[in-house]
Amino acid sequence: METKPMMLEAWLFICTAVLLGLGCLVPNSWLPPLPNDKLLHFAGFAVLTALAMRLAQERQEALLWLAGLLLGGLLVECLQALVPERRFCWRDMGANAAGIAAVALPVFLYGPF
Repeated sequence: METKPMMLEAWLFICTAVLLGLGCLVPNSWLPPLPNDKLLHFAGFAVLTALAMRLAQERQEALLWLAGLLLGGLLVECLQALVPERRFCWRDMGANAAGIAAVALPVFLYGPF
C-alpha cells in the first residue's frame, strides 16, 4: 500500500478541530453574533470530515475517523453543559452528524475507497 503525503492535511485537521472546539466551548457573549449556529456546526464538521477523508488510507480507517468525529461532536456538546451561557443541544449534534454525512456519503459512494 502506498502512503499519501499527509502533513498539510494533518495540520489543517488539527488547527480546524482546535478552532472549532474553542468556538464551541467559549461563552456565547465572547463571540460575535452568529447568523445561524446550526449552519456553522454543519460546515465545521463537513470541513473536518473532508480533511479526515483525505487522511484515511482505506475504508476501515475512514470509518474510524467518522466514528471519532461523531464522538468528538458528542464530547463537545457534553462539555458545553459546563460552560456559562451554553448547554447540550441535540440539534447541534444533528447538524454535526449532517455535516459529516454530507461529505462522507459521496466519498464512500464515489470516492477513492
